[in-house]
Formats: sequence, C-alpha cells, structure tokens
Amino acid sequence: MATGFTYGGETILSNPIFVETILPFLLIFTIVFAVLQKSKILGDDKKQIDAIVALVVGLLLISFAQATGIILQLIPFMAVSLVVFLVFLILVGSFHKQGEDLLGKGMKSFLLILVLIAVTIAVVYITNFWQWIIDTYYSADSSIVSSIIFIAIIIGAVAFVLKSSVKKE
Repeated sequence: MATGFTYGGETILSNPIFVETILPFLLIFTIVFAVLQKSKILGDDKKQIDAIVALVVGLLLISFAQATGIILQLIPFMAVSLVVFLVFLILVGSFHKQGEDLLGKGMKSFLLILVLIAVTIAVVYITNFWQWIIDTYYSADSSIVSSIIFIAIIIGAVAFVLKSSVKKE
C-alpha cells in the first residue's frame, strides 16, 4: 500500500484558509457557472445571472463544513483517478493506429460504468453511508438487506434480458 507523502514546509497553498475555503469555493463556483452557461437554464447571454447563482452556491457550500469536508476528501480520489486514467490512455494510445477511434463504443461504455461505480463507492465510503446502512438495517433485521440485494439482482436481470431482446429485434 502506498504511504502518505509528508511535506514539512508551510506555504500559502497549504494554509487551511486557502485549502478549506478558497479552493472549494473556486471549484464549485467554476463548475456551477460552467454548467449554467452550457445548459442555458437561465437564458442565453445571461453571464451576470449565472455568475450570481454560482457565487451563491459557492458561498453556501463553504458555509457548511460537512459539504466542504466531503469535497476535500473527494478531490484526492479524483486526482489520483485522473492520473491512472491518463496513464491508461497513454498505454492504449501507444498501440493505437492513427485515424482509428482510440476507444471503441464498448470500451467507452465499460469505462463510464467503471467510473460511476468508483465514484459511488468513494462517496459512500467518504460519507460513512455504508456504516449507517449496516448499523440501521443489518443489526435490526438482516432479512431487509438480503431482500434489497435480491430485488436489485432481479431488476438487473430483467434489464439485461430486455436490453438483449431489443438488440435482436
């Protein structure tokens, strides 16, 4: 297992005010502003309104320590995942012919599902949701958990059968 990196120096970039306030605010402000600009929910050419809404969302985020904490814990996961994905793409690209699609449709779907599963696991782990589920349902009545798992398996099987029958037609 990888060991943690320790940095002994104090810089402005390692200051808690910068790390716990300014960076999460800038991240959320930028993401919300970009989503509002791309989706044009509030109208075309409404940059000022989009900026005000993004500002409010960013300020609301940093006013809640729990939300900021979740983001601060998710960022290292995202950064490491992006580096792993970049290394994967470099390795795939080294065997790639010029002019062909780097990743086929099946590979893109597989990677999307893999990313969704990884992000879901990361969020469930960081927020301690899994422990809450175990404490709430498993200790009280284990039949609830097994029933939920069984229903999920049935839904997955039905979805698989329906998807494969649509492709054949």
